[in-house]
Amino acid sequence: MPTPAFFSWSGGKDSCLALHHELSCDASGAPHFDVRRLLAMFDETGDSSRSHGLPRELMQAQADALGIALDIGQAGWKGYEAEFVARLQAMRAEGITHGLFGDIDLQPHRDWEEKVCAAAGMTAVLPLWQRERLVLANEFISLGYRAVIVCVDGRYLGPEFVGREYDEALLADLPSNVDACGENGEFHTFAYAGPRFAQPVPWHIERVETIHGPAEYGGTPYHRASIVAGNA
Repeated sequence: MPTPAFFSWSGGKDSCLALHHELSCDASGAPHFDVRRLLAMFDETGDSSRSHGLPRELMQAQADALGIALDIGQAGWKGYEAEFVARLQAMRAEGITHGLFGDIDLQPHRDWEEKVCAAAGMTAVLPLWQRERLVLANEFISLGYRAVIVCVDGRYLGPEFVGREYDEALLADLPSNVDACGENGEFHTFAYAGPRFAQPVPWHIERVETIHGPAEYGGTPYHRASIVAGNA
């Protein structure tokens, strides 16, 4: 029987590719994991996801298209870890034993994920771990998945990159100091179509705005899409 698991879900391309791998079947024809929840962390209001700034209705449409229940946690940054562990503990009580994550090679991220899973009596699994970033980028595209850039770090990319498709043309246009997967936070994406989606998720961008991170963390500028569910 497939192992019961949840996926720590950002809504982006790396999450999508990692999920694709863990829903794939082994030699016996059974999927590696029975992914029962997509766990998405939102801000205190519950209106916007912490990782990519996506609205609830858009992530719900994404989960519906993937056929997996969306589990939402709400917290400020100070209460983030406690809320995350609480969500995991609730899922562990339902029999979920493993947590899946889309990180590639940032060790502090893996350390945190293993810590919070251990606190809930779970095991962390990272399907993309230590794979070459450009290979992963090309695999996502070649599998037929579709994603759009929804946020960029203004220190690396201009607002003209927001709203662009994540495709071969984009990879060719990225500056040399920007990673193909945006693993260092240079950009974030929203995955909306592909082999695991029952149907594409309709979306449109209402505007692109520039915001700044907290002053105590350097006040980094970000160019972010106000992206909503439905066709324009």
